[in-house]
Amino acid sequence: MQVLLARLACPVYQCFHAIKIKKNYLPLCATRWSSTSVVPRITTHYTVYPRDQDKRWEGVNMERFAEEADVVIVGAGPAGLSAAARLKQLAAQHEKDIRVCLVEKAAQIGAHTLSGACLDPRALQELFPDWKEKGAPLNTPVTEDRFGILTEKYRIPVPILPGLPMNNHGNYIVRLGHLVSWMGEQAEALGVEVYPGYAAAEVLFHEDGSVKGIATNDVGIQKDGAPKTTFERGLELHAKVTIFAEGCHGHLAKQLYRKFDLRANCEPQTYGIGLKELWVIDEKKWKPGRVDHTVGWPLDRHTYGGSFLYHLNEGEPLVALGFVVGLDYQNPYLSPFREFQRWKHHPSIQPTLEGGKRIAYGARALNEGGLQCIPKLTFPGGLLIGCSPGFMNVPKIKGTHTAMKSGILAAESIFNQLTNENLQSKTIGLDVTEYEDNLKKSWVWKELYAVRNIRPSCHSILGVYGGMIYTGIFYWIFRGMEPWTLKHKGSDSDKLKPAKDCTPIEYPKPDGQISFDLLSSVALSGTNHEHDQPAHLTLKDDSVPVNRNLSIYDGPEQRFCPAVCRRQYSAHSSKRQAAALLHLHPQQQPWNLPHTWRTPPYKQQATPH
Repeated sequence: MQVLLARLACPVYQCFHAIKIKKNYLPLCATRWSSTSVVPRITTHYTVYPRDQDKRWEGVNMERFAEEADVVIVGAGPAGLSAAARLKQLAAQHEKDIRVCLVEKAAQIGAHTLSGACLDPRALQELFPDWKEKGAPLNTPVTEDRFGILTEKYRIPVPILPGLPMNNHGNYIVRLGHLVSWMGEQAEALGVEVYPGYAAAEVLFHEDGSVKGIATNDVGIQKDGAPKTTFERGLELHAKVTIFAEGCHGHLAKQLYRKFDLRANCEPQTYGIGLKELWVIDEKKWKPGRVDHTVGWPLDRHTYGGSFLYHLNEGEPLVALGFVVGLDYQNPYLSPFREFQRWKHHPSIQPTLEGGKRIAYGARALNEGGLQCIPKLTFPGGLLIGCSPGFMNVPKIKGTHTAMKSGILAAESIFNQLTNENLQSKTIGLDVTEYEDNLKKSWVWKELYAVRNIRPSCHSILGVYGGMIYTGIFYWIFRGMEPWTLKHKGSDSDKLKPAKDCTPIEYPKPDGQISFDLLSSVALSGTNHEHDQPAHLTLKDDSVPVNRNLSIYDGPEQRFCPAVCRRQYSAHSSKRQAAALLHLHPQQQPWNLPHTWRTPPYKQQATPH
């Protein structure tokens, strides 16, 4: 029932259900939808249908309570927590009193963090040099590193030479949700005010145009957008500087991109979708510390992607495995979820899973553009850190360490301005331009610059294999010092071909032991949703899924969405030709993928939603 309600609440499901009903009444010769087709109204959000024009909101008290802080941080991921902790470390070191407030939409810190990652501990070492003594949950050092190219039936091993991005010597396999939870404890111990369960819904501005802070989400709203008797206005948090650490394709960051034209001098961001599962396997097949990556089958050479399989050492024989697909793929019939399920049946993968049990599933979006796609990071009153602007090292498949370092540098730059007695700001909100300068002098920029050409090199006629050849020649020999910078050749949406030019993909039926259907996977994600509340994904234009997505691309939303999902859905849809795109607005306890892998679902008393 929980999964059924989640599906019924999803705008995509509602739209396609209405489309199916309508198509039954169309002449058989109707092969395209007219731009004047009548489509059901799905969107109810106040950004599309303003409340001051809705009689149901007449007389409702819209006043919000406001709190003042020195720094407000949106998002308690590795980047946001690093910034918060570093600010309080500096405040204690210099005997300064700085109020730092951090808001996080998850009910618990770390609950929305997709676990199972290979972590470079460099930034953690800088932030907490005594992390081992403090009990940081880094329990699995990498002991074995393997890489291979898959054909349909075989695995071709590829040596990992020292210095290549895929070399994981010195790294740790971690359950990232555990690490984020631990970092939250450290931040609170330092004096950071952490507010889980509060989603930042709106950016607030001063009269001079600088960022004033954020407002949290309103609660007590019906599914149709009307107020309930329990309606309560969100809280305003004002700050001298607001740090946005939302993660990939954050809805507030998108507002800031438009407001301050932050993407004027960079390429369009490119995205990937990462799907992941957690398994308990036969102990005889368990190799704690082993890291295994592959490229190739089941994807063709023109579809960027690959897999990982990490053996964790967490007291039981756990493996985290996943599949990443670049969203610049061409065939609208491709389903990343089904490619993932098909990959698990490869002869080199299936034996590890046979006799095991899948205990969790989740998905998330990834910024894959690299250095070329990083926007301007500062603006009056705020700045961007972490995966929000996109600091992921794509060939290394790591972004946590760079995200954390960006948070550390942001904190140090902000602290310098907050404590500068001679500072004269042109705007009420402080413009911390020093942060971007410091970032470009750091190892983060050096690391991203060195690999800047690897992802774009996959756009050649050789596809992914062209990227591997480029890496072997230019990166390994020149370490990224080649005197050119390749481009991504447009946004992801430019790559998708019309359905009429592509062949539908026939996927095998899941067997229920190694591969699974989508609904049983959603059930393992911990998704929960109160039926009578608005969906947190909103269509700007309800006609686009019918008149454009369905008519030209055969409705790719039904294939690329990994579940009833959260932020990642908007990232996919932006790629998916929905020019009038989905934009996110968090509502109270939204239906989403909480990704609660901190405790396996079979051990939880209840979900946090």
